[in-house]
Amino acid sequence: MDSLHPGAGDVEPLAALRRFRREVYSCMTRRPDALFELGEALACSEGPVRSLVGLSLAVEHRRGHGGMYDAINQGRIEFARLRRCVAGLPLPLMDGQIVLAVDVSPWLRPEAHTSAQRAFCHVHGRSRNAAQMIPGWPYSMVAALESGPTSWTAVLDAVRLEPHDDPTTVTAAQLRDVVIRLIEAGRWRPGDEPIMMVMDAGYDVTRLSWLLADLPVILTGRVRCDRVMLHPAPPRRRGKWGRPAQHGPEMAFARCDTHSPPVHRTSHDSPRCGTITVTAWHRLHPRLTRRGPWADHPGGPFGELPIIEGTVIRVQATRLPGDRTPRPMWLWTSTPDASDDQITRAWTAYLRRFDLEHTFRLFKQTLGWTKPKLRDPASADRWTWLIIIVHTQLRLARTLTTDLRHPWERPCPPERLTPARVRRGFRHLRPKADLPTNAPKPTRPGPGRPPGTPNRHRAPRHDVGKTPKPAPQAAARG
Repeated sequence: MDSLHPGAGDVEPLAALRRFRREVYSCMTRRPDALFELGEALACSEGPVRSLVGLSLAVEHRRGHGGMYDAINQGRIEFARLRRCVAGLPLPLMDGQIVLAVDVSPWLRPEAHTSAQRAFCHVHGRSRNAAQMIPGWPYSMVAALESGPTSWTAVLDAVRLEPHDDPTTVTAAQLRDVVIRLIEAGRWRPGDEPIMMVMDAGYDVTRLSWLLADLPVILTGRVRCDRVMLHPAPPRRRGKWGRPAQHGPEMAFARCDTHSPPVHRTSHDSPRCGTITVTAWHRLHPRLTRRGPWADHPGGPFGELPIIEGTVIRVQATRLPGDRTPRPMWLWTSTPDASDDQITRAWTAYLRRFDLEHTFRLFKQTLGWTKPKLRDPASADRWTWLIIIVHTQLRLARTLTTDLRHPWERPCPPERLTPARVRRGFRHLRPKADLPTNAPKPTRPGPGRPPGTPNRHRAPRHDVGKTPKPAPQAAARG
């Protein structure tokens, strides 16, 4: 089991669980009892969640299904306070360093025409070049990773991307807020190792490193195998006229003849991937142009664009599960002159990024994150954070619950239990934790709409994706 980050507020696991439950309840400012008991039913139910109304039949949910829907649709959670509460919990470390992974997981709603703020979500197909764009709500999540093979992550934040959002700008603001909360909670102090952030190829890792340059972070992201990077400009020759060169020779990843001698080369043996060869090059940067996110960069249309240097890492395995001829994996880390130890930490931390996929699978297949057919995106945000609250409680209780394994499952030590197996025993641990909710009051359901009366307030229909803005010339003609 990974060591936890030492902090001033670290307590015993059961005491930490009790305190977290009290703080979560205090963050629910409207319909707190119904919201909290919905999370209790989610954490204590047996098997996967098939429907939202099915949770109202759990013993831990003492209210009716109407109160459950009212809590989801009309409740209120102070997300800023809840984020600070989650950031103050003990964090797993990877070789003494905090490693954060960021990724987007979609909540697909292709037929929800009356749901607002839907965007086109990128969904991978079962084969190569079979990706699709399906309407839904994309959520950007940040989680702390552990070392070694595990399915546990510490989810710290979730932000829903709206159709008009720039993903890079929103991700930079999200990561900045997470780092600031960790520093304020005492989870990172001056003198500690910089916080490592890993991300997949869908992110502009070079621009993110520019936007987060004032924070104690190191960004590592995957880049396309057809990218072209540039070496630093050679020193100016004495007596040469003209403008100094800004860039050096090119290095095309797909062309080996453009590769300069690497500054780092190591080999590692893996039982699943064979021999892994790692090579690296220092001080490589992309060529930036005044378009897209750099169109409004200070300095005018002819101003100088920044040169964002980093270390390029190439990871080549002899085989992969299901692929005997794997292609090399290219990474870019924001440290221009990374040492051998930093290079090893960068690519091994990136491989641990796939643990976040296990968390997404747990959210969707076991906890039923995308099962409810909610209309309001604010309700989807509340339900998403209820899922994160439940997952955080399972993480705090991973050494406190009893392993209720099935007859066909192998025994597992407490520190190696999966989140789904911890969830089986959470019902027996719940009476030892605080139960802050109040007893339900007897009531009767409202009359509702009289039978035979049509619905006169039809829900509005919303388009999917971004709404294009008219060009100035076209608007003038109109």
